[in-house]
Amino acid sequence: MSKDTLFKTSDSGPFEFNESVAEVFPDMLKRSIPGYGASIQAIGSLAARFVQPATRCYDLGCSLGAASIAMRRNIAAQGCRIVAVDNATAMVTRCRELIAADSRKGLAEVSVIEADIQNIEIAQASMVVMNYTLQFLPVDARAAMIRKISDGMVEGGLFVLSEKVVDEDSRIEGALVELHHEFKRRNAYSNLEISRKRAALENVLQPETVATHESRLRDAGFRHVGVWLRYFNFVSMIAIR
Repeated sequence: MSKDTLFKTSDSGPFEFNESVAEVFPDMLKRSIPGYGASIQAIGSLAARFVQPATRCYDLGCSLGAASIAMRRNIAAQGCRIVAVDNATAMVTRCRELIAADSRKGLAEVSVIEADIQNIEIAQASMVVMNYTLQFLPVDARAAMIRKISDGMVEGGLFVLSEKVVDEDSRIEGALVELHHEFKRRNAYSNLEISRKRAALENVLQPETVATHESRLRDAGFRHVGVWLRYFNFVSMIAIR
């Protein structure tokens, strides 16, 4: 696992999921997103409980395929297929390599597709994962994306949505941001690296409140919605169709 030093020596402009990011992505996630490992582990546990026979699972914005692999290793139901989608060529290339290396008998088939998730058909899905992906879509496109997911799911299907959020209380938000920066410093990021990455993500990643996400999920037809994990300003939610 290569160490993330992308923002150590220079200002790289707006954040992109390019080859440089793909090379260091596992380290970046581990050191930047509190609770990330727990969310991936839980995705495996949820797959064991919610994936239904002869259905599909989707990993939308799959990056290097961590969620796809977690689902694949834990699905007990027969006749399932996983569709992993990302629009970044570098991520898709590396994801295919990692999926191929994980190939074992009896595991669900995984198709890794390079495409815009907004153009992907969702059908016969019993589990869909968007792990820190929705936040990169334009805000006015998010409701349609969530509705599309909901409409493509079977009864009792599970949607996992992980996002960076912003708190409605500005004082609380300020405290959470500081705690997150401290988390990064404890993981050996310098103040300069933290500042540069924050600037690179500005206007690229647009977080929303938990209440906004909950309302959008319910409006899309999910009957049961809740937060199962929160660590500072990072949240993972589950919604059942």
